[in-house]
Amino acid sequence: MMAAAKRPTDPLAGLPPVRGRLTADAPLAGITWFRVGGTAEIMFRPADRDDLAAFLAGKPQGLPVTVIGVGSNLLVRDGGVPGVVIRLGREFARIETEDDRIRAGAGALDLNVAIAARDAGLAGLEFLSGIPGTIGGALRMNGGAYGREMTDVVIEGEALDGGGGLHRLAHRDFGFSYRHCDLPEDWIFTGALLQGRRDEPAAIQARMAEIQKTREESQPIRTRTGGSTFANPAGPEARGRKAWQLIDEAGCRGLRIGGAQVSERHCNFLINTGDATAADIETLGEDVRRRVKEKTGVTLEWEIRRIGRPATSGPEVRA
Repeated sequence: MMAAAKRPTDPLAGLPPVRGRLTADAPLAGITWFRVGGTAEIMFRPADRDDLAAFLAGKPQGLPVTVIGVGSNLLVRDGGVPGVVIRLGREFARIETEDDRIRAGAGALDLNVAIAARDAGLAGLEFLSGIPGTIGGALRMNGGAYGREMTDVVIEGEALDGGGGLHRLAHRDFGFSYRHCDLPEDWIFTGALLQGRRDEPAAIQARMAEIQKTREESQPIRTRTGGSTFANPAGPEARGRKAWQLIDEAGCRGLRIGGAQVSERHCNFLINTGDATAADIETLGEDVRRRVKEKTGVTLEWEIRRIGRPATSGPEVRA
């Protein structure tokens, strides 16, 4: 009987040449805000857009690709992430002012875009200072806070498809809705042009300071957390109640599983109290969903992105 073919011991074997950096078995816990999770089978940090496009065009067919930002709204499961994890670096973090507009790379921090807009005397982008993450993530989920969201400011953008083809996108192409856009999941955003309006930097700074004050008073931002856990439900059964209100009504404030806890300060936040595993956090989130459903009839949907596989052997768990 012929022996089954063995997988190459070097996970980098067969990958196209790149100008960026490829790393096998790269730890991910340290770059996520929860500080939990396994490793990336392969981490790719492309040198620039052309490097990323060439990699996507030349990678082996069927190789899984996952894109992450700064890990602020992300849960990496304990078994790690198969295939290639792409993290956009400095070349994707450029921010430029164009009259009353801001052009930002997908790797630019939302806060840095808000600061650049303030310094240029451009209002309307202050809400980004209240969203921990990058522009790429904000585009993917139509990120929003304090009464505004990305659909209100995006003029155009660009993305690479799964084969490395470049697409230039008008606002209508995104198909924005609440915490969602309609573009294919395997498309990777590389940048966007955002609309501002003229105002005095001091007035803009005052609004940003108010956002920061509100966040510090209402959210556990100085803990190991992944931000807002569940999207606010829109169905009639919610009767206008936000996710945190439903969680509180179900008696989940302060609930713990292992090292994971529902925040006492804002119960739509899960926190790692110090020794949580990704499994603790995800199990706690699912328990909250079950309790809310039983108490209120509302099914909460995860806003935190969950990737990878559990620590136990078996097929990959899909979000």
